[in-house]
Amino acid sequence: MIDDQVHFREPGLTHKGNIASESRAAVAGGITSYMEMPNVNPATTTIEALERKYAIAQKNSIANYAFYLGATEDNLEQIKQLNPNRHCGVKIFMGASTGDLLVEAPQALDDIFRESPVLIVTHCESGPVIAKNLEEVRRLRTPTIHDHSIIRDTEACFASSSYAVDLAKKYGSQLHVLHITTEKELSLFTAGPIDKKHITAEACVHHLWFSDQDYAKKGNLIKCNPAIKAASDRDALIQALHTNQIDIIATDHAPHTLNEKQVDYNQAPAGLPLVEHALLSLLDHVKHQRLSLEQVVEKVAHNPAIRYGIKDRGYIREGYYADLVLVDTNRSTKAIHENVRYHCGWTPFDKHQFSSRIESTWVNGQLVYNNQQVIDAPLASQRLIFNR
Repeated sequence: MIDDQVHFREPGLTHKGNIASESRAAVAGGITSYMEMPNVNPATTTIEALERKYAIAQKNSIANYAFYLGATEDNLEQIKQLNPNRHCGVKIFMGASTGDLLVEAPQALDDIFRESPVLIVTHCESGPVIAKNLEEVRRLRTPTIHDHSIIRDTEACFASSSYAVDLAKKYGSQLHVLHITTEKELSLFTAGPIDKKHITAEACVHHLWFSDQDYAKKGNLIKCNPAIKAASDRDALIQALHTNQIDIIATDHAPHTLNEKQVDYNQAPAGLPLVEHALLSLLDHVKHQRLSLEQVVEKVAHNPAIRYGIKDRGYIREGYYADLVLVDTNRSTKAIHENVRYHCGWTPFDKHQFSSRIESTWVNGQLVYNNQQVIDAPLASQRLIFNR
């Protein structure tokens, strides 16, 4: 599995996770390569900060790695310096974010979509729509987790994702819209082979698994942005994997401590840890005939490699790097908080019995996980290189 969207929290937020801990959880889950997001502290908004993260990963990551530059309203010159063969992409938080990484000014967005030399990936939620929804809920009651998908609703997502798609069409940009959550947004994306598109879409494992009915049991543990929505939206996302309107499945792995999650809804951070059980969750979909094994392989290995132009990965082919996972579909895995490898120490899948087991994982031909143990041999991981 090549995971194009993770938050490993280093530097600056390492009480939640770090590159060493989260990459070890990733290989235990069959993820051999990842691309990590810029909302750390300080945010990754310069080439210098980007290369510092690569240096940390070179010393500590057990899986192959790449890092996004974060867009701001005034770092266009940094974006223009990105190397298409060495840098995976630029991440834009198009509304509903905080701090320096929020980009809402129309001129700044136009400039980035026109000038970016690399793939643009977007988090699409409209800040004004969310603010309006929050005000309406507050007039009626104190918001709780049950209001999360009402505050961050379909319209908030569609208003922003349609804006991103319009910009990409206007400038011919390479655009990948992250973590689609609504049936309505699917109308923005065409079916067909990924290598024929310049605008692509992604779904994440938790949006394919949970629905708003799970808030009653899971509470803030499944609070994430964009929000987990109705079961009908979840079912539409799964159907869109069949039609190839959604091209890639990722995790958006985003750990927070249990203490941070176990507070009032308004104060609880959004995000959940997923890399260790993501592939297992998809294999449960296969068991229940919601997806085929071939579709899972396409969405988590082939298509990320094609979309990002990753050099010599994503397929089992002679001459390619041996990034492999061996799965036993007849041995189960029980997810429990106490056994996870995440630094944060919990899983949203607590007490679920998955139908399969990750037996072994290889990164660049080196065995890094076997018999339920991560093997801390000299690191075989590499920086991802791109053919563009």
